[in-house]
Amino acid sequence: MVEKFKPEINKAYLIDQYTMIHILNGSGMIQVDFKNFDNWSDKLIFLEKGQYIKFINDDFLVRKIEFNDVEIFRNQNFRVLFKHLVSLGYINFSECTDCQNYLNNSIFSNPNEILDVSAKQWFWQNPFQANSHEYHIIFDVKDIVDHKFKNHLNNSEIAKLIRQYDMDAQSIYKDKVGLSIKKMFANKRLLESQKEIAFTGKSIKEISYEFGYNDPAYFNRIFKSNVGKTPNEFRENIAADGIDSFIMNINELLSLHHDQQRNVDFYADKMHMSVQTLSKKVQEKMQITIGQLIRQQIILTAKKHLDEHVSVKEVSHLLNFEESNHFSSFFKHYTGLTPSQYQSKKVQ
Repeated sequence: MVEKFKPEINKAYLIDQYTMIHILNGSGMIQVDFKNFDNWSDKLIFLEKGQYIKFINDDFLVRKIEFNDVEIFRNQNFRVLFKHLVSLGYINFSECTDCQNYLNNSIFSNPNEILDVSAKQWFWQNPFQANSHEYHIIFDVKDIVDHKFKNHLNNSEIAKLIRQYDMDAQSIYKDKVGLSIKKMFANKRLLESQKEIAFTGKSIKEISYEFGYNDPAYFNRIFKSNVGKTPNEFRENIAADGIDSFIMNINELLSLHHDQQRNVDFYADKMHMSVQTLSKKVQEKMQITIGQLIRQQIILTAKKHLDEHVSVKEVSHLLNFEESNHFSSFFKHYTGLTPSQYQSKKVQ
């Protein structure tokens, strides 16, 4: 199914089919599985069943393509798009000419074609710097994690399960993904328990038993040590979490003033907070520093101007840089390209 729509702000869209989200307009923040992400306007996002997505700002326009199970697992390479290891599954839309051609020109008679070109682009991006054999091991193990995470396996049981794939699977995971397989099990168990607490009416005791904890009090302690709240506090916070005015306010301030103001003191004053309090709240709610947030907004605006063929000198002026070479250095430091190189790449 293909659908274009303007999502409701801060509504949790529960994913019940493997789904691709193409953000057509909007540059704010999204939330997936209790993590906030920003600057997703130039990406195709892939979500698997059981996840949810929220759009924190109200200026998004998205295209959603849903796929059924048979289409997804007809090709095992599609796993790299949907089975997330440490972040979201995505590809950079601007770098995938085949994706652009398909989404701009297709009547979507065979939407799983976008998966073919997207998977090729993902392997080209090679986010974990792994070879083909290593990637198949990584995602074979992720399949095990997704099916066995409730079992509380010890190290020897994990080793026995993965031995059928490769004796070096443990070291491959640690080297390429940055996590041990045991940690992957723990992370999956925590995430799924959060979802049960947030989106079902089950009691905390029932959830603790469902996730293999014979002692609900122990489950409470483990949950609080990882999340910072007890399960009941977490549920109450989610239930009360309507539109987050803090995120909306800081994003609005950045949208209005980032082209002239890069000083954290300015935003702290506007939010009626100390710099320390503002920094702490931004990190807690958005998983990013206030400095990074400001810089990302500047880069995003710079890219928009450059995409419209505004000269580098004029963009520098619009963003209040003293010299155009200062802007060029700033842009290259955070994107890996000079503004001129970025413009040249976009027209290729």
